Amino acid sequence: MEQTKKPLSREELLGKGDIHALMMKFAIPSIIAMLVGAVYNIVDQIFIGRYVGTLGNAATNIAFPLTMSCTAIGLLFGIGGAANFNLHMGRKDYEKAPYFIGNSLTMLICLGTLLTVITELFLRPMLMFFGSPADVLPYAMEYVRITAIGFPFLILTTGGGHLIRADGSPNMTMICSLSGAIINTVLDALFVITFGWGMFGAALATVIGQVFSGILVLNYMRSFKTLKLEKIHLIPNVKIVLQTASLGVASCVNQFAMMVMQIILNNSMKHYGALSVYGDSIPIACAGIATKVNQLFFSIVIGIAQGSQPIESFNYGAKQYKRVRDTYMLALKAAFVASIVAFLLFQTIPEKLLAFFGSGSPEYVDFGVRFFRIFLFCTWANCIQPATSQFFASVGKPLRGMFVSLTRQIIFLIPLLLILPLFSGITGILYAGPIADFMAAITAAVMVWIEFKDMKRLETFA
Repeated sequence: MEQTKKPLSREELLGKGDIHALMMKFAIPSIIAMLVGAVYNIVDQIFIGRYVGTLGNAATNIAFPLTMSCTAIGLLFGIGGAANFNLHMGRKDYEKAPYFIGNSLTMLICLGTLLTVITELFLRPMLMFFGSPADVLPYAMEYVRITAIGFPFLILTTGGGHLIRADGSPNMTMICSLSGAIINTVLDALFVITFGWGMFGAALATVIGQVFSGILVLNYMRSFKTLKLEKIHLIPNVKIVLQTASLGVASCVNQFAMMVMQIILNNSMKHYGALSVYGDSIPIACAGIATKVNQLFFSIVIGIAQGSQPIESFNYGAKQYKRVRDTYMLALKAAFVASIVAFLLFQTIPEKLLAFFGSGSPEYVDFGVRFFRIFLFCTWANCIQPATSQFFASVGKPLRGMFVSLTRQIIFLIPLLLILPLFSGITGILYAGPIADFMAAITAAVMVWIEFKDMKRLETFA
């Protein structure tokens, strides 16, 4: 009688399973989860743009740095906890591994609550620091006053999704995020269109969706599959927390760098826009729309990179370096395809992309089209930096990952945003984007090439 083939264990699957199949298993749910996070912002922007107008659109862009800070905290302990968990599972350290999940969960909740309190206490000066023009400020305050309540749940969903994925349940990560997005979309239509609640309605819909997603994450953690989570695993341990943060810091810094860049971009748009035919609000609104649309593409790239993390971490811990390299290259190729598609869309149909978010003056349309075509011109190369940053975090080299994360926004883009407009006004801001993107891609490519050479050297001693 023919025996039934025993299914591979989690360790055998990550260490011996087909890399293409593993990438599909982990990356697709991760992509969907990231896209859902982007959709939260896109949906609000569409309803606000169509039923509130340009000032409402600008207000969501002013509020966007806070959403980025939530994502940054979620990635710090989500990716950090998942990477450490997988590395220790690869080394068969089953006693220490669950502490990284439990401590991460505690930190996500605590930091989310802290961010809500800080935002509510310092809302007005915070939004003014983010670059809000006077006529946009009331809209931004109304929106953020409500959305801040959902920060702990947004952070929990973002970070908890990575912890659930590390438990071998990527589909559950997708369900947690997708359910909240669907609720948000339905309630946006009800609150904004039917009830006419404007900014308040869009914000309330967002929070309700985030709360639902966060509750799903907490419910899953009660029955973690790989190893049983005990109460002791939830008690913060300084060494565990720091070790967790060290592997999540690259992705976290990347988000914080994007946040800093967004703040500087908003303030630059406000200043140089006021000196141009566009005024101070139109550039902020258009930049916000293009940034949110670009975030959809970037979510695919980051989702692919995050999907590679369990495979890269486990196999690096198991000293199977060729599988690590093969996983990175497969992720990069898939991300490059997404980059090319986004580049073609931004160059060929920017007017249609802009039209999704409502109509505006001729100046509004003109600047929006220019932003898509010029600022996002090097989108085709943007896949290299996030894939490489995630790669270094996955193999336990957070400082290199952090440096790669800093290249585009901090090292290259911010200086260009400050220098180029001095010579060519608001046009200089537009050209800062592609120059920074290209320089960051070259830097990341060189660093990963050096790392691959080191891995091949390690293989001779393995």
